[in-house]
Amino acid sequence: MSFPNLSALAVRQRSVTLYFLLLSVLAGLYAFLSLGRAEDPEIKMQVQVVSVIWPGATAQQIQQQVVDPIEKKIQELDYLYRVQTTIKAGRADIQVEHQDYTPNEKQSELQFQIRKRMLDIAPQLPDGVLGPFVNDDFSDIYFSLFSLTAPGLPMRDLTREAERIRDRLRSVPGALKVNLIGERAERVHVNLDTVKLLNLGITGDQVFDAIDAYNRLLPAGQLETAGPRLQFRVQADLADTRQLEAVPIRVGNTTLRLGDIATVWQGYEDPPSYLVRSNGDDALLLGVVMEAGQNGLDFGARLQTFLAQEQAQLPLGMHIEQITNQADAISAAVDLFQMKFLVAVVVVMGVGFLALGWRAGLIVGIAIPVTLGLTFLLMKVAGVNLDRITLGALIIALGLLVDDAIIAIEMMLVKLEEGWGRVQAATHAWNATASPMLFGTLVTMFGFVPIGFAKSGVGQYAGNIFWVLAFALLVSWLVAVTFTPYLGVQMLGQPRHKHANDDTLFDTPLYRRFRSLITACLQHRLKVVAGTFVVLLLAFAGMAGPVEKQFFPGSDRPEVLISINLPRGTAVGVTDNTVRKFEALLADLPGVKNFSTYVGGGAPRFFLSVNPEYPDPAFAKIIVTAQGSRERDQIMELLTARVDAGEFAEARVRISRLLFGPPVPWPVSFRVVGPDIEQLRQIGYQVRTRMAAHPHVIQSNLQWDERMPVLQLDMDPERLRLMGMTPRDVAQQLQFQLQGVPVTEVRQNIRTVEVWARGLRDTDPEQLAVMEVRNDAGMKMSLSQLGDLQVRYEEPEIHRYNREPFVEIRGDVHGAQAPDVTQQLWQQLADVRAALPAGYRLEVAGSVEQSVKAEASISKVFPLMVALMVTCIMLQMRSFTGTLMVLATAPLGVIGAVIALLLFQQPFGFVALLGLIGLAGILMRNTLILTQQVNDNLDAGMAAADAVIEAAVRRARPVILTALAAALAFVPLATDIFWGPLAYVLIGGVLVGTAITLFFVPALYGLVYRVKPAS
Repeated sequence: MSFPNLSALAVRQRSVTLYFLLLSVLAGLYAFLSLGRAEDPEIKMQVQVVSVIWPGATAQQIQQQVVDPIEKKIQELDYLYRVQTTIKAGRADIQVEHQDYTPNEKQSELQFQIRKRMLDIAPQLPDGVLGPFVNDDFSDIYFSLFSLTAPGLPMRDLTREAERIRDRLRSVPGALKVNLIGERAERVHVNLDTVKLLNLGITGDQVFDAIDAYNRLLPAGQLETAGPRLQFRVQADLADTRQLEAVPIRVGNTTLRLGDIATVWQGYEDPPSYLVRSNGDDALLLGVVMEAGQNGLDFGARLQTFLAQEQAQLPLGMHIEQITNQADAISAAVDLFQMKFLVAVVVVMGVGFLALGWRAGLIVGIAIPVTLGLTFLLMKVAGVNLDRITLGALIIALGLLVDDAIIAIEMMLVKLEEGWGRVQAATHAWNATASPMLFGTLVTMFGFVPIGFAKSGVGQYAGNIFWVLAFALLVSWLVAVTFTPYLGVQMLGQPRHKHANDDTLFDTPLYRRFRSLITACLQHRLKVVAGTFVVLLLAFAGMAGPVEKQFFPGSDRPEVLISINLPRGTAVGVTDNTVRKFEALLADLPGVKNFSTYVGGGAPRFFLSVNPEYPDPAFAKIIVTAQGSRERDQIMELLTARVDAGEFAEARVRISRLLFGPPVPWPVSFRVVGPDIEQLRQIGYQVRTRMAAHPHVIQSNLQWDERMPVLQLDMDPERLRLMGMTPRDVAQQLQFQLQGVPVTEVRQNIRTVEVWARGLRDTDPEQLAVMEVRNDAGMKMSLSQLGDLQVRYEEPEIHRYNREPFVEIRGDVHGAQAPDVTQQLWQQLADVRAALPAGYRLEVAGSVEQSVKAEASISKVFPLMVALMVTCIMLQMRSFTGTLMVLATAPLGVIGAVIALLLFQQPFGFVALLGLIGLAGILMRNTLILTQQVNDNLDAGMAAADAVIEAAVRRARPVILTALAAALAFVPLATDIFWGPLAYVLIGGVLVGTAITLFFVPALYGLVYRVKPAS
């Protein structure tokens, strides 16, 4: 290379080299101990949720009057990807998702723009609409969830204690946010006797005005004196229910107490909108969000200390428990890495000992921790944490970073065997291998560029693979050309058997047999090249056919997710009854560590792939934490058996586990988009029928299907006029009698509690017809006198995708992979797609949609990857023909990858795709070094045939050793649920690809340059 010989410099300035070697070890150790630790990478999800509430409105009314203008405003935003809207009676939630390639500096601006547009449109919405409310914290993931329980204690007292704990928890170093989850809204209830009101001639407004008059806090003026300014205070406080009962109500010339005509008591929202329980007991949760860049293990230890301290000082009967804890997953991942790291080091050193001798093997073994130490240091500087992705990338790096050290030390050994001195051999390694090693390292590194620069959710999730590998590979080259020659000079002895030249060194029986094979390949070069490409085509066919496909694998976390869906419109109390049956079942199951229940909504986001569900009284979620993964699977089998036996026939129950990667609610999913809801439903039924018939699909269902019953009072306007009533009068009195109305707020310590008044009511629907209302003149009349009371059905919810109604048909997969099942169903639905009416379309959703999105983001970076690789190869080869030869070997890894995947029955998913992309760089690196050796031989005056044959013979040992070391280093990853498919791709691809390369490259070289071996 043109710049100074670093190897010569390292062996001449040995004290300086030793100093930097020791410094690298210490700096690496410091960096490893101080690196931030987390379970998963930090992902800034480009998602916000806009919610609006319109009490009394139907889903159709909200869609037309509220959602449509809001969506139009949202569509004005830059970088908008999609808008998904869920509309229910009285409420709408609009999920706004921006493009994954949105620049980070634009995120705050986009959040501001959404808020600004919502503030602008709020005055234009109908009267009575609450909101729009914008949630920017949708992507927060709770590092830990604590449950606070106290059976028998009023929830309000538990809430006060939870608030005090929250304040103390916020002071724990590393805690960014602490949220209180599951708090029951407190209310003071005033249940008025409607019969007394009607008979006494008292209207509800009179009662409400009296309550407000005794509670409203108003200024009473001030008095200027010669001294201080005196503020007048008028006592107006109904915080105590006894004071509320004593509020006077004037009836003609008589004054009554509120307690004479009403029952006053303090309680909670009734019916409740959201219930949380822990192990069957009413609970409040404290969710802790960790600061970015924190060491999760240290933060988890601080939380454990806090938990022990709090438990010791809690009041008797109160209990706090940690129900989710990312520190456990982080600890398991770090322990796994350390164990597999040691295994990989031992394996690589073992390869070195057996093939190179114990001294050379020890040098290679020393180079590994030095390289990793400097890699940790660069990660520290770059702010890259140790998490699931980077730990796996480091283990992958173990199989790649040994290549340079083995090549450098092997070259020294060859020259020592030829009789060279140690210093001379060390400096020669630079001249012979530094340049091809560097460009080969860059080619390998650039193979992972697509994932490093992919602008997508999975790019954010897995992008650090590129940076960690880039750090490791570049450092490995630097270590190979500096520290490795130094260690070789210090540790390698003179070989017992020396050879006068290369010819005698490579003239052993093993080399002679290998030389004859290469000669045969060169003689039959056309057959070898053609046969290789035929096998490659078969491999591509195998990848497209029998190899199973997946997006991301299932998680090894111990949680079991139980989703309980009752028919739309089901009361929350009915849902809760079903949930309690589940809780009773879970309480007796072996292997259950704890379980938490969420009724009326989804669970907090405690894991990356958990997608929060919107409020729904007919929905509940139970999160069961098992003792381990084995117990988790046993619990899932037992619960599935009970559900399949019809024990919970009133609900659709889904039992699942967590998945790695971005959120995908259902693995197999199709979306039907079109203007008419009824037509969408009919098309959805056809799709569901096909899904249900598939042998690997279970629980196929429509996202929304059944209609919800409502009571409709059809009133004649003329009759209403004659009775002195208006629809508003009727609605207000019914609301007061059936559900209640807010009257005022009383001040209790740091809280304000709403006072709700309602009439004593008979919940029997048969009695509604005789329910009485009163006009302004005091005349009483029943509902049956006002009109006809009928049961009708309406859409309980409407879903929209980019302002178009849609219905999603989804299902779970059993015994197969979701992408394979989706592809099969898509083909089976060809006739359904062909028969779709104009304006309707069927789209693939679920894991395939996310996978296509991820692959598209990667493919966009492919040109950059190819350009960088070709540039490096061209700079090294200095010829178009040589560059094309190197590129021709890039896909050969597919052959070994397909063989390994089929042999070990592993699926090909996004993680395996990363391995396949990187594999191309690994094989091209070997080809680059091999072809460079051919050029060196030609420059040395060898005949063309001899140059090709001897290049393969002389580079065989380092190429085979590096391939063997890499493959064995990947073995510890093969048992990992997340990295297993990638490990098999790399193992099979490296071994088979390297073997093919050694025979294919000489044949290809001979074919391209028309080289024939001497006869």
